[in-house]
Amino acid sequence: MLTVASLGERELRARLRGPGLRLQTGPFVTCVHSPLAPLAATLGTMYADYPVLEEGALADFHVRLSGSTGLRRFLRPQVHFHYDGMAPFQPLPLDQAFPMFEWAMNWCVSSQANSWLVIHAAVIEKDGLAAILPAPPGSGKSTLCAALVNRGWRLLSDELTLVRLDDGKIDPLPRPVSLKNASIGIIRDYAPAAAFTRPVADTVKGTVAHMRASSDSVARAGQAAAPAWIVFPKWQAGAAAELTPVPQARAHMRLAENAFNYSLLGETGFHTVARLVDEVRTFDFHYSVLDDAIAVFERLLAERA
Repeated sequence: MLTVASLGERELRARLRGPGLRLQTGPFVTCVHSPLAPLAATLGTMYADYPVLEEGALADFHVRLSGSTGLRRFLRPQVHFHYDGMAPFQPLPLDQAFPMFEWAMNWCVSSQANSWLVIHAAVIEKDGLAAILPAPPGSGKSTLCAALVNRGWRLLSDELTLVRLDDGKIDPLPRPVSLKNASIGIIRDYAPAAAFTRPVADTVKGTVAHMRASSDSVARAGQAAAPAWIVFPKWQAGAAAELTPVPQARAHMRLAENAFNYSLLGETGFHTVARLVDEVRTFDFHYSVLDDAIAVFERLLAERA
């Protein structure tokens, strides 16, 4: 299987500058064009294990990230994102090229992938059972997700949970985990063997860094998982790690609020969420210490077994 790493640096840059890098992430193929050398270098590190398709293969998304032209190249240079020739976002400072790439990839899926119910949630798996972690920014969702995947859980996604409309199973979309502000140092200390991008300051989300997905998570991107739990996490200083059951009706409403295409899917969206909530256990979860939080998830797994 051809991967980003097997291309080598020269071929990777040539594809990005020329016919495009056809990068497979889970069920999607994205044709990426970019002349930006720093972006190519970070892609080569963060996506080293990911499959690459040959030139001419069909792609779900066609994206381009390019630099400024004219005097802007020298005075506050920027990165521009284009999707199928359109520019859906304002340009960002050039050093935010990789975060922009990740946010753009999320946008492509959340706005276009209507063959799934797409929930704004992390999702991890162990022993074939998946835990969905929906939460607003600042809740500690990505920090908890990163900790779990560094303690034996498989990363299905940090940001986007893809629920099949036919059978309710979850299709993996493992990509680098986005960490912000204090979470960067916390996870670096917690998982010193993990690989991270250089932190980028002053983004719209503060300081941002990405943690590389494990090779196992990438290799198993074709293995769907059965949902077993929906856990709404919330980090609170000094809080004991504690689960509180959430009634099904309330869980349904909260999932609907976190789904990008719930309304668009109409009756299908309603029935998909209803089936999901009916098949899993639903909890609110407060925590402050990562080891304690992981012990709670291991206990959930043991109870299910």
